[in-house]
Amino acid sequence: MSMISEFKAFAMRGNVIDLAVGVVIGGAFGKIVTSLVDQIIMPPIGWLTGGIDFSAMKWVLKPGDDSDPKHKIAEVAIQYGAFINTLIQFIIIAFAIFMVVKAINKLSRKQEEAPAAPPADVALLTEIRDLLKNRP
Repeated sequence: MSMISEFKAFAMRGNVIDLAVGVVIGGAFGKIVTSLVDQIIMPPIGWLTGGIDFSAMKWVLKPGDDSDPKHKIAEVAIQYGAFINTLIQFIIIAFAIFMVVKAINKLSRKQEEAPAAPPADVALLTEIRDLLKNRP
């Protein structure tokens, strides 16, 4: 079997395609959550905390210097505000995934709890037994 045909067999399996779809949807969901946090959740939190913009919060280790256009020195800073935003995004994504998994588990439990119909031969034997019981 050639390398190309092996790769084609691998790539066309259902699991790989499902995974690819999941990655694409996950990427889009990540963008939605980023927008939710940056444009909807963080502005009211900033307003409640007196106008603090979390994304701009940082601890400057070495200030930048651009007074000399030929030798600009970049600022060195730990941007913990951006980390706070990312942490909130992670919590929202983790909660959403938790809810989806919980719903899937609930559906699968309902399917497991439903009694399976007895096989045809068992049902037939049960019917014959019941008929024999009711005979005079």
